[in-house]
Amino acid sequence: MNGCCGPSSCCSPAPDTYDYRTPTYIDGEFTTSVGPVPRVATTSIRHDRLGAIGARLGFSRSDRRVRPGLYAIGAPAERSPVLVTANYTLSFDAVRFALHGWSVWLIVLDTLGVNVWCAAGKGTFGTAEVVRRVRESGIERLVEHRTLVLPQLGAPGVAAHEVRDATGFRVVYGPVRASDLPEFLDAGMRATAQMRRIRFGLTDRFVLTGVELSVLRDTRALGVAALLVALAAFGLVPWPPVTIAVAGAVLAVVAGGFVVPVALPAVPGRMFAVKGALVGAAVAAALLVPTAPWLDAAGAVAVFLGMTVVSSFTAMNFTGASTFTSPSGVQWEMRRAIPVQAATAAAAIVALAVSVVT
Repeated sequence: MNGCCGPSSCCSPAPDTYDYRTPTYIDGEFTTSVGPVPRVATTSIRHDRLGAIGARLGFSRSDRRVRPGLYAIGAPAERSPVLVTANYTLSFDAVRFALHGWSVWLIVLDTLGVNVWCAAGKGTFGTAEVVRRVRESGIERLVEHRTLVLPQLGAPGVAAHEVRDATGFRVVYGPVRASDLPEFLDAGMRATAQMRRIRFGLTDRFVLTGVELSVLRDTRALGVAALLVALAAFGLVPWPPVTIAVAGAVLAVVAGGFVVPVALPAVPGRMFAVKGALVGAAVAAALLVPTAPWLDAAGAVAVFLGMTVVSSFTAMNFTGASTFTSPSGVQWEMRRAIPVQAATAAAAIVALAVSVVT
């Protein structure tokens, strides 16, 4: 079977030790010849909506997992389509909500709670996992056809011919977006050019900014801010510089983590680090104009350089969310940007030291 039982064996998988919570997406059971199959709800409830908001804001992102296995949507039969998705909650929810009113079989892979695209790159949405779940599900006894519909964004991790050789099921790639699944299935599993196109418009970029801004909740960042406030409260440092420093740090993260993603096509430069530096420098200048009377020259330089580098680094992190970057491109940019960012940060620290001493 094409070496399925190799070092990463799909025949003897490691036990699943993840503590799955009581599922709110189950709507009873569907009786089949291979035993009862959980039936999933296709309409969202308050828990789903709050969970989606929490995930978008970066809360417990590693804890958004659905139990892998076979599920039923509606009342699937022998001719019903068989779809495959990841066990990241938002991926799973997108599929089930899109298929309201449909009857399909749904195989959920164990991608460790990672979305389809990222999991395909990491290897968890891969050939071995597809083969393993198809075999374990017993789906070959439930349907008369031999077709699996996989998400197009999972294609980089799956060798379709190996899946066919190992399971007897051929792979058909569905549309990029789950919302297009009904039209795709209605058309006999034929995707239009628009369904194959990856869009990354304003709304797509906007919904990703919550995770980028979650760094503002980082305990280390909050600890530094609390320390500065405490020093000012005890009179060890004056309040104006502390207020400016804290405001500058927040604005720099917002510049790199929100302004750059939202205005991405309009910001000059190809490198995300450059885009972040430009926006950070502009925001720093806007902050320094009204606050200049409370800073000496060295302090102003420290704020300007510090905000620029923080915005640059934060914007560079967005390369992992962009649809038009590649792993090699990200590595290329990081190798060039990080040394410059480190030197700029060092210069900011030196300027800050000069300001404090004088």
